Amino acid sequence: MNYFRSLLSVCVLFICSMTITTTVSAEEMYTEAHKIVDQSKVSLQRFLGDPNMQAFRDLAKRARAIIIIPKMFRGGLVVGGTGGDGVMIARDMTTGKWHGPAFYSIGSVTFGLQIGAQSSQVMMVIMTQKGLNSTLSSSFKLGADVSMAAGPIGGGTKAATADILAYSISKGAFGGFTVEGAIIESRVGWNHSFYKDEVTTTDILINGTAKNDYANGLIELLNEIAVPTTQKVTY
Repeated sequence: MNYFRSLLSVCVLFICSMTITTTVSAEEMYTEAHKIVDQSKVSLQRFLGDPNMQAFRDLAKRARAIIIIPKMFRGGLVVGGTGGDGVMIARDMTTGKWHGPAFYSIGSVTFGLQIGAQSSQVMMVIMTQKGLNSTLSSSFKLGADVSMAAGPIGGGTKAATADILAYSISKGAFGGFTVEGAIIESRVGWNHSFYKDEVTTTDILINGTAKNDYANGLIELLNEIAVPTTQKVTY
């Protein structure tokens, strides 16, 4: 009974968060943004360090950008939902260095026969310019504005042609992951609070003009695997 109550609570809270706008102070957004950066660094370290994630590491070296969602919640009890907050880091295709992070949220609501609850760490590897361009808008829909597929496991990276490839860790299991139909939105307030300026996602991810030393550890994890520009991804 306690399990079902908890599951129902997750669904209700998620749906409410999708439909109700709450007032959050700049200080609270600043604090939450820092927490997400810390959690994203831990998640990225886990993906980069696990021997089962060689395909992810190979793709990350050639990606346009990566979205990290350290805690994505999925729950369903007739009405289901997916939700979480994360960061995006984009690669300068000239220097090979990474810029960011910019903050995003992801969410979806589903209806039908479904039951269960799950928390996952998710990586979305953006492989195409179209995928990167979509992220610079205020919101975009996975599977509609951009194509998405579960990331290949092992040595199957050559067959991957989607704009975005996704991986997840759930209950210790690694694998490809997809949330087609989910909407990803820019957390504008978090971006402004974290950088203490009214920066845009283009300032953060493309121009690289927005900086916050607090994110250096996260950025350096990807700079360590950056490849020369002569090895840029071709699709």
